[in-house]
Amino acid sequence: MDLSVVAVILLATIAAGGVTYALFYPMLSGQARAEKRRKEFAAPVAARVMDRDAQARVKRGQIAQSLKDIESRENARNKLTLDQRIQQAGLSWDRKRYYIFSAVMAVGTALLLFVLSANSILALVGLFIGALGIPPWFLQHCRNRRLKKFGNEFPNAIDVITRGIKAGLPLNDCLRIIATESAEPVKTEFRLIIESQTLGLPLTEAIGKLYERMPCAESNFFGIVLAIQQKTGGNLSETLSNLSRVIRDRRKMRDKIQAVSMEAKASAGIIACLPPSVAAMVYLTSPRYIELLWITQAGKFALVGCAIWMLMGVLVMRKMINFNI
Repeated sequence: MDLSVVAVILLATIAAGGVTYALFYPMLSGQARAEKRRKEFAAPVAARVMDRDAQARVKRGQIAQSLKDIESRENARNKLTLDQRIQQAGLSWDRKRYYIFSAVMAVGTALLLFVLSANSILALVGLFIGALGIPPWFLQHCRNRRLKKFGNEFPNAIDVITRGIKAGLPLNDCLRIIATESAEPVKTEFRLIIESQTLGLPLTEAIGKLYERMPCAESNFFGIVLAIQQKTGGNLSETLSNLSRVIRDRRKMRDKIQAVSMEAKASAGIIACLPPSVAAMVYLTSPRYIELLWITQAGKFALVGCAIWMLMGVLVMRKMINFNI
């Protein structure tokens, strides 16, 4: 074969290899991808800022929607029915008995005010107060008293669970011990938890209903701790021990604040009782001097104005010396 032909073939082969190398090497070596990434990073800064702003707006919208959902659930939980309010008060009443109690209080209050004042308008006011004011106040008073007893006894129940778990007892056995040996109202509430489990309700849901019957921070903490422990595991005795210590510290702080604010409460009580007491003593010593307040028209206006100002002052003082822990 002629040398010129061999040289042409060799040069053609080298040229074809060079073209192939130039075309396919960037793909094989990843140079094309690197160039694409460089172009992306070299994009205008404003476009990247706009993308980040759009993502931030989307995240803010998602967070706002989540907060709205949580708020709607909390509002629905706070709207209690009459049966739930009676249950939280610890009373074994039904609607019929509550309505009978409201009617009796309305008639009794109206008759009392009519006998004392011989005024039909005051009797109507007493009817309204007795029907719509005294029964809800009574339920709220029973509920607050029951919640206070529950908060004082609940750390002892948690300590029983902690010691039982450390001794090797199952959690359900510890709950049964509390349901039989604790003081009220913890005893009744844990008995309801055991009964719910007997009916087939899971433990986390049964304890979650405890917060519906006893709406306080202690029962909510207890339900959250057990729910997390059921999902993730861990040392339940140590967790409940820390919870018991936190609840006791909260109670100590509440008692300390109450002791510190007792002087202000006594001062507020004295200031609130001083005008009626002075008026009563003046009426006993010189009734003709003070009876002008309810005989004359100007005196009646003065009494109403003084009552409004006294009520505003009492509410302001109450707001200043009330602390939620």
